[in-house]
Amino acid sequence: MKIVATDRKGAEHIIEGRDGWTVMEILRDAGLPISAECGGACACATCHVYVEGGWYEKLSPPSEAEVDMLDMALAVEPNSRLSCQITCAPELDGIKVTIAPE
Repeated sequence: MKIVATDRKGAEHIIEGRDGWTVMEILRDAGLPISAECGGACACATCHVYVEGGWYEKLSPPSEAEVDMLDMALAVEPNSRLSCQITCAPELDGIKVTIAPE
C-alpha cells in the first residue's frame, strides 16, 4: 500500500506502507519529521497529521484516548488524527496525510 504524505514545507512524498504497521512508523522510518516522542503509545500528540481527501471518513473513529491527546495538540482541525493510531491496511492504499505544524 502507498501513503501520500505532505511534509511541513508542502513537499509530497509517496511512501510504501507495510500491512499492520502504523502510519507514524512508516513516516518516521521514511525520515519525515514525525517526532513520535511516546513511541506510538497514544500518550503525546507529536505524530499529529491531517487526513486529507475523504480518507478521514474511511478510518475507524478515534478512541477516547486519542481524542484526549488531540485536545492537547496545536492547530487541531476536524480531520486531525494521531498517525500512531492509523494502522496500514490494503483498504487504505493511497491514504493522504499532511504533517501538522509543530
